[in-house]
Amino acid sequence: MTDQLDARFWSLVQDRFDDIVQAFPVYATFLGIHTEDGRFGDGTREAVEDHLASEKRFLAQLETLDPAALSEPARFERDLAIYGAKRSIWDTETHRVWERRSTAMDEVGDGVFAILARDFAPLGERLASITSRLEGVPHLLAEHRTRLGSRPVRTWNNLELESAEDMPSLFAQVVASGRATWAEGSPDLRRLEEAATRASAAVEEYAGWLRGQDERATDDWALGGDLLDELVSLRAFDGLTTDEILAIGWDQLVKNQQARREAARRVDPRATEAEVVDRVKSNHPGTFEEALEAYRRVMFDARQYVIDRDLATVPPGERLDVIPTPEYLRHVIPFAAYFDPPKFDPNPSGIYIVTPSVDGDPRAMREHYYASISNTGIHEAYPGHHLQMSAAVRHPSLVRILTDPPEFVEGWAMYCEQMMREEGFDTAPESLVALHTDAIWRSCRIILDVRMHRGEVTVDEAIDFLAEHTSFERPQARAEILRYTYTPTYQLSYLLGKVLLLRLREDEKRRLGGAFSLKEFHDNLLYSGSLPISFHRRLLAGEGGGPSRPPAS
Repeated sequence: MTDQLDARFWSLVQDRFDDIVQAFPVYATFLGIHTEDGRFGDGTREAVEDHLASEKRFLAQLETLDPAALSEPARFERDLAIYGAKRSIWDTETHRVWERRSTAMDEVGDGVFAILARDFAPLGERLASITSRLEGVPHLLAEHRTRLGSRPVRTWNNLELESAEDMPSLFAQVVASGRATWAEGSPDLRRLEEAATRASAAVEEYAGWLRGQDERATDDWALGGDLLDELVSLRAFDGLTTDEILAIGWDQLVKNQQARREAARRVDPRATEAEVVDRVKSNHPGTFEEALEAYRRVMFDARQYVIDRDLATVPPGERLDVIPTPEYLRHVIPFAAYFDPPKFDPNPSGIYIVTPSVDGDPRAMREHYYASISNTGIHEAYPGHHLQMSAAVRHPSLVRILTDPPEFVEGWAMYCEQMMREEGFDTAPESLVALHTDAIWRSCRIILDVRMHRGEVTVDEAIDFLAEHTSFERPQARAEILRYTYTPTYQLSYLLGKVLLLRLREDEKRRLGGAFSLKEFHDNLLYSGSLPISFHRRLLAGEGGGPSRPPAS
């Protein structure tokens, strides 16, 4: 009976995964599944509603399975699948960003960038797929117009408009790659050029349509306290309430402000904290190209440190590329970000993107100061996002691939910033100023994420608060805050996740006593996949067959 029920469960999971690959071809590309690279998904309102119905059917089917009759591993995976399905349904049915913010530019930009930036096939083959996607842009933009409901959010549509204005630069980059690959006048190149021209014209028309929505737009984007509490409950933050999470944010802000003051005194006991922060930020590369090289250098220094100190198992064959952020993303990624290695690519590589500036601000290089480059390299690369994702994709579970727990993914990266300093990596006082500045930033994220979505703080007030406490330049602070408006509970996940991981580490030290190993603790988390921390806690306690181990090299 157990074997039959397990088989039924895994069949449901496989069917759901296959449906998602078909419905979301750009997501499939990011996973390394390239059968759908030549097209976009259905962008209509009806497609969103069909996917919602499919997710509800999947959840209902899971709930009919008797957990007591499943094997222990399948029972754990069922709980995780239910968690993921409920979150997906809530996002689509309750939050409904999809009908209040046009997101076609994300679909177009990501669909092109995911193919252009990765070397899974010869460039000519990839450009042929991009050409097919570009040919589908006019139709996709027409479909996306059917989604926008009666209450579009002005701030969100302005973000989409900014992306639309930047999108032709990505198309131009694709055409330049085509001209470097194919002979002038060749059929492939002519087709690509024609597709890019039509796509650019369609985006320009779409931008005009977006401008026309402003007169009926609203500034009402906040969830409200009740819905925020509902979302926090769904996120399974080890049982914490919204009020408790907000209290953690204020507590962490005070602690990290004190820690930065102490680090600043170590830099120069005669200078004020503000003077030290300004001096540290003024020590930056002269050009963005030099900054990219500094990012590459520090991340590989950190990688070697992890290996030399035996802090975690680095997966064999992992790769990481560092490139400038595409222009269409710079208004929502003011500093840096990371794209996972595709699970199904034969030779997967992570991509670490770094933003030169948000809007050409001449002071932007002050955000790429050397001490911050070191901390960001730990966070985004080693042993942060890239190491964690490179390990996670080796887990075979399709349920875990589809799980999106930012409190672990982002929390792990923040945890690594502190853990590496605990282990002696880059402990110069200037670097500690940057470490605590970044922690102050993430403390502000907790506070603002909660207070903005409760309707207690406006966008302008949030920008002022963030700039005051972090010393960020205002364009970067603005880009940060605008993203908070449509991603409730994501931003608070960074520092909250770090706090939860530190608590989990202390719990494991108490449980295991002298048998505790820091490397084993890290590997248990890394190789079990990207899971909510509450689910990692269950694995460490022995549920679901226990945590996974690194594969033999």
